[in-house]
Amino acid sequence: MLKKCETLTLTTDSPKELKKKLEGYQERLATLQREARALEIPVIIVMEGWGASGKGQLINHFILPLDPRGFTVYTIKDESEEESRYPFLWRFITKTPEKGRIAIFDRSWYRRVLNDHIDKKVKTGRFYHDLDEINAFEKLLTDDDNLLIKFFVHISKEEQKNRLKELMESKETAWRVSKDDLKHNKQYEKYREVSEKIIERTDKENAPWHLVNANDITYATLRIFEILITELEKKIALKKQETKSPRPILDRHIATNYLDSVDLSLKLDKKDYQQKLACYQEKLEHLHNRLYLKKKPVIIVFEGWDAGGKGGAIKRLTTALDPRGYQVFSTPAPTKEELAHHYLWRFWKNFPKTGHIAIFDRSWYGRVMVEAVEGFCTQKEYDRAFFEINDMEKHLVGSGITIIKFFLHISKEEQLKRFEDRRENPQKAWKLTDEDFRNREKWDDYLCTIEKMIDKTHTKIAPWHLIAGDDKRYARIEVLKIITETLEEVLQQKGK
Repeated sequence: MLKKCETLTLTTDSPKELKKKLEGYQERLATLQREARALEIPVIIVMEGWGASGKGQLINHFILPLDPRGFTVYTIKDESEEESRYPFLWRFITKTPEKGRIAIFDRSWYRRVLNDHIDKKVKTGRFYHDLDEINAFEKLLTDDDNLLIKFFVHISKEEQKNRLKELMESKETAWRVSKDDLKHNKQYEKYREVSEKIIERTDKENAPWHLVNANDITYATLRIFEILITELEKKIALKKQETKSPRPILDRHIATNYLDSVDLSLKLDKKDYQQKLACYQEKLEHLHNRLYLKKKPVIIVFEGWDAGGKGGAIKRLTTALDPRGYQVFSTPAPTKEELAHHYLWRFWKNFPKTGHIAIFDRSWYGRVMVEAVEGFCTQKEYDRAFFEINDMEKHLVGSGITIIKFFLHISKEEQLKRFEDRRENPQKAWKLTDEDFRNREKWDDYLCTIEKMIDKTHTKIAPWHLIAGDDKRYARIEVLKIITETLEEVLQQKGK
């Protein structure tokens, strides 16, 4: 594949013809940037390839005609110490562009499966696992209307050697040549073999590779312009043909009855509650310290009915934790900035680094509950959300994060009672809104989405814990018990 790229016939146009062609390409690309912005198309350009292949120079060429207010260039180097404390994809997902903007990656997530694997900076045996995660990530992007354009800038071994030598001969450019660059040239055949495997495994219809022969930098510049223009034109044409997507049609014949299996009669008297509360909070205090020392990250998700007791359970949990080692994230309606990204983007920003706990009072599961019921997402977005959520949680767990998910279930009668109690209590009235009562009218719709959510996302690595919540004391202790037992298991596991 790459060998064939080296044999491509390069341009024979005269300098005058090349200049005219380039000017035409520049004008066209600038026009397409404006059209993509108007249509709110997010664009991601990935520049991969050999050291000294001219990636930086080529980026400079094609951004020249663009409005600099509409793009960002990210240079991806080795993970910093801070970045290494997060899941592998964290530093890339958080850099994905808003609708209408362009993100350009000078090296990207592929660094993980090329340099980091060959240099043994990640565990052996993860190569194909990482490629599968990359494919899932790229599918998530393109399914969400991102235009993803991937370039592999290719040069021969001899050309690379000559360019590295030329750079080293000048004091002004010698700093650009690292020991790794020289080592990679000596290992050229090994790197080409691995690059071939990467390209073959990740060359997908939604995210194809474009191989560019850069032995002649002028040819490479024109070729990249041609590809960018072609891909943008196709995406813009498709966008203009789009019709309004329908809202989700809720399946009212769900075969599962997870919530019916929850025994809402379970209760705990005040004396037992106070004893168990003190016991579990003391245990959690010690467990939190050990989590921090062993650098174990944890995500705790609270979902449930309005007035289901999430806030009370979270308060009893956090009372036992060191405030420097956890953070609670409430999930209100998304902001304008958040709506301009994939719906999971705002959650990725808040995932914990090693040794820390992130507690979500409502979460990404809003996509398959409230957004589905209220019609805030389309049928396609709803259908694929289950796969996207499972892939994300699989990636998080694979990176070492423990996920504990709770759904606090209460009866419709108990919910109404709590609403009325809130309305009559000045200290709690602020919690009650007109929307809470409107949601009650859609109880059966929410019931359908909750049953489907549990059925589709209850996995071995991230199971749901259904909590009987009619008795607040019982629910709070059950939550603390499950968290305590899960953390004890995590700390008993071998390895980091």
